[in-house]
Amino acid sequence: MKHKSWISTVFSFASQCRGKIILSVLCAIISVAAGLIPYWSVYQIITLFIGGSPVMAEVWKWCWLGLRAYAIRFLLYGISTSLSHISAYTILENIRLALARRLMKAPLGTVMGESVGKLKNVLVDRVETIELPLAHMIPECIANLLLPVAVFLYLVWIDWRMALAMLATIPFVLIAFAVMMKDFNKLYAAYMESSNYVNSVIVEYVEGIEVIKAFNQSSSSYEKFAKAVQSFKDYTLKWYQSSWKVMNFVSAVLPSTFLGTLPIGMYLYRSGSLTPQDLTMCLILSLGIVGPLMNFTTYVNETKAIAYAVHDVDELLHGEELPDTGKPVEVCSKDIQLQDVSFSYTLKGTVGKENGKQVLSHINLTIPEGKFTALVGPSGGGKSTIARLIARFWDVGGGKITIGGVDIRNMPLSQLADIVSFVTQDNFLFNCSIKENIRLGNPDAADEEVYAAAKAACCDEFIRKLDHGYDTMAGDAGNRLSGGEKQRISIARMILKNAPVVILDEATAFTDQENEEKIQQSIAALTKGKTLLVIAHRLSTIKNANQIVVLKDGQVENVGTHQQLLEEDSLYRDMWEAHTGAQNWSAGSGKGGD
Repeated sequence: MKHKSWISTVFSFASQCRGKIILSVLCAIISVAAGLIPYWSVYQIITLFIGGSPVMAEVWKWCWLGLRAYAIRFLLYGISTSLSHISAYTILENIRLALARRLMKAPLGTVMGESVGKLKNVLVDRVETIELPLAHMIPECIANLLLPVAVFLYLVWIDWRMALAMLATIPFVLIAFAVMMKDFNKLYAAYMESSNYVNSVIVEYVEGIEVIKAFNQSSSSYEKFAKAVQSFKDYTLKWYQSSWKVMNFVSAVLPSTFLGTLPIGMYLYRSGSLTPQDLTMCLILSLGIVGPLMNFTTYVNETKAIAYAVHDVDELLHGEELPDTGKPVEVCSKDIQLQDVSFSYTLKGTVGKENGKQVLSHINLTIPEGKFTALVGPSGGGKSTIARLIARFWDVGGGKITIGGVDIRNMPLSQLADIVSFVTQDNFLFNCSIKENIRLGNPDAADEEVYAAAKAACCDEFIRKLDHGYDTMAGDAGNRLSGGEKQRISIARMILKNAPVVILDEATAFTDQENEEKIQQSIAALTKGKTLLVIAHRLSTIKNANQIVVLKDGQVENVGTHQQLLEEDSLYRDMWEAHTGAQNWSAGSGKGGD
């Protein structure tokens, strides 16, 4: 797919602030015009003094005119800059909101498959890269471009030869720039690749520091971190050293407008072609464009930074999106059927198409409405994949999944989310109060309903022991709570949601033995009449299921009750014996330790 240019992409998010951008540009143009008036005032004052004894009233008149124009210039420049900053941050806001909306529409598996560091890099760092150049390029680039053009035209009006003399150094600078820009795109791409690598290593090092310390791998991990930082430094210095001569040449030659205007101006003055005031004015104006020309050269690098940032943003904005009909459908029942379902992960593990590692192969399975169904089997058998496909983290690669006879791909994503509650062992809490974290299950729920859900999930007792009870902040990602506590709060959230289909993917993995039985009883009571699907490695938690599905290598090996499978299925029997043996060993170890 051919993407738009970075300018088109950026300004496609500027619909709310186009008026401000236009006004910013107009203010910048008028500011440049006002900035020329002080030069004209100086010219008039020089003319008065050269002409003889000047009338001081006339001198003061031109002084005040120049000062007022100077004040207007800075006032309009300030307005232009303020408007451009407001516009830039509005564009950044719109880009981030668009990225968030896109992530919400993307397959959840795609989002989960990306590293946090990469997504943070795009949403925060890359988007922020756009702000500074964008906020300053609107007024400053216009000013730095128009001012030299205006000065050039003014010098043409005075004497065209002086106008050309002012540009005498430009050809040399352009040649130097051409040399420097020859491999600029290649070098900048390598620089960004090196920057991305060192950022990913830093994120990996920080996120994995607990594991690094636990396994005493601080030396080797730090060595990788240090090498990445050293490599980035070496590359950056090498690039700088390869270009500093050209950059110094440009910095030395570009401001040297006197190299052309001074000798040519003196020649024209001595030949009588230029008056003293015209010569003085030409020299002053030629110096006046030095700053704008130097600033203009910095926009080359900033423009490239924006282009790369927008490229990363554009890739995310044009990523895969789950089709969403948006039109609610009538669902008469809550039984779930998998009909000839196949699914394969791609190499990135994001898309369910038949071109990668196959996880499910022609699965046919019915999960009855209002019944308790459990999925068991060896790791990698496809248990969690089935649960995630029902919740539509991805779309199936082949076949279809229906709820109440309706293909879930024909349901709006919002309707499916209302039907299905999904709780995993990896539970995320927001940095708000525990009460509000639970209330996410039903934003309209009263406090009493929140408390009731918490009691049902066996977390009311420990919540009330916290410093501020239900108003205690959960911390970033719930880091103030233990894994088991976070899971119970997530179960309370699910209970409050009261969805007709409940999927528990190892949802009680971190609960302690003391509370596990109570939680199981609470879930059983509160999911009565609901379609319940549980994935568990601890078989004791699902032995009362209405049906147990044994999965192996992406296929259904057997379906039955606990007792039926013990009698008929050797795999399930081995799993049960291994489970009960582990429990007996744990109990024996506990007694031996008393």
